[in-house]
Amino acid sequence: MEIIMIILKSVASVVVLFVLAKFMGYRQIAEMSLFDYLNGITIGSIAAEMAIADDSDFLAPLIAMIIYALFAVLLSLASSKSIHARHFLCGTPIILMSKGQLYRENLKKAKLDLNEFLTQARNHGFFDLSQLDTVIMEDNGRISYLPKSLYRPTTPEDHNMKPKECSLVANLIIDGKVMPEHLKNIGKDEGWLLSNIKKQGYKNPSDIFLAICDCHGKLTVYPMKTTKLPHDILA
Repeated sequence: MEIIMIILKSVASVVVLFVLAKFMGYRQIAEMSLFDYLNGITIGSIAAEMAIADDSDFLAPLIAMIIYALFAVLLSLASSKSIHARHFLCGTPIILMSKGQLYRENLKKAKLDLNEFLTQARNHGFFDLSQLDTVIMEDNGRISYLPKSLYRPTTPEDHNMKPKECSLVANLIIDGKVMPEHLKNIGKDEGWLLSNIKKQGYKNPSDIFLAICDCHGKLTVYPMKTTKLPHDILA
């Protein structure tokens, strides 16, 4: 019976954790602030405690999880309503480098030593700091880099080009199964799809691992079976 109760409480804690994560929003996963990170760890720890708590103590961790989640939501609402609250709760971006000048005091403020700053720059493809115009630490802890115009990637506008607008590609076949809703969304039918895959040498959708269609109507097919595996060069 004890094992069954642990299983039931574990399932309950996972369900509660999932519901609270949905309630707090996707920002909890994507762009976490320091508080979001610490709050997420705390709620996860309480959920683990809830799974193995005695029957009499089951309610206490549940209430604690809900309070932490409500507190996170209230702080998020406060930061969205007031710019001063946002600056206090989330912090503000810090300029680490601008116009060839490194700001030592701001590096200290960002808790970033020079070696780590150089490592981060190299990880983003900048081995020479003279290629950079501005470097900013965002309030979520990520570092943004603005290269000098000479070193930034060229765009079609630089060459007076006007490429055609394009949208997301549509996944028409996934793991051998046709996606009828995706076909409908791009104004095509299954007859069009079958005709096009036959032109590329495939008899049935079951022979196809993935088939995608771009905004120009070009169908790209990836077969279910490959003739030869690539050599392992990553191990």
